[in-house]
Amino acid sequence: MDYEYVPLRLPPDVDRITATARLAIQAEYHGWELARVKLMRDGTRQVLLRRMVRSNMLLPGLST
Repeated sequence: MDYEYVPLRLPPDVDRITATARLAIQAEYHGWELARVKLMRDGTRQVLLRRMVRSNMLLPGLST
């Protein structure tokens, strides 16, 4: 399986509930899943999201 990744940075003023809601929206509507969260000393969160790479290839015999 191949994945694509996107790094995010959440500032320290974003509380845990808000961060959870933001990440849930990304997961629900864009297919991302949480790969890693790193809490920094200054309170920022470095988040790494991933999703499977989808091939847009059509099956033989199908047309658009």
